[in-house]
Amino acid sequence: MKKIVLIRHGKSSWDLPVIDHDRQLTKKGIENSIKIAIESMQFIDSKSTIWSSSAQRAFQTACLIVDNWKLPLSSIIVKKDLYTFNSHQLEQIVKSCPNECESLILFGHNNAITDFVNKFGDIFIDNVPTSGFVSIIFETNSWSSITKGKTNKILVPREI
Repeated sequence: MKKIVLIRHGKSSWDLPVIDHDRQLTKKGIENSIKIAIESMQFIDSKSTIWSSSAQRAFQTACLIVDNWKLPLSSIIVKKDLYTFNSHQLEQIVKSCPNECESLILFGHNNAITDFVNKFGDIFIDNVPTSGFVSIIFETNSWSSITKGKTNKILVPREI
């Protein structure tokens, strides 16, 4: 069995004159990420592999959440390829995960996350919001052969 948790980065700011990759979280993005961390702690496996997009807002979200889960920040693996908005590319990255990994936590971006969740989960989600958390379980032993899984937890900041 394989489990993936997909977390969309927190709300970010367009106010500063920086490239998209370097945008920072807003105060609300920080607050909502912490809310999700506290609410989701019981649904994560501390032995999970943790991957984050290299974008500043995704990495900041990963650090806030992982820290609130009381896991070492050094457990976050930054993957440049996760700076994608394309679900096909996200799918290829997930399918490349080593099979020794039973549980993967991934911090990334929309539209890739919403599209991935709707392709592989069994609950349709119109839009995974910023700081949104979705967990899917797959009845397989191989990441490369994942197909439709079971969505077992959805957390969104506005419902907490």
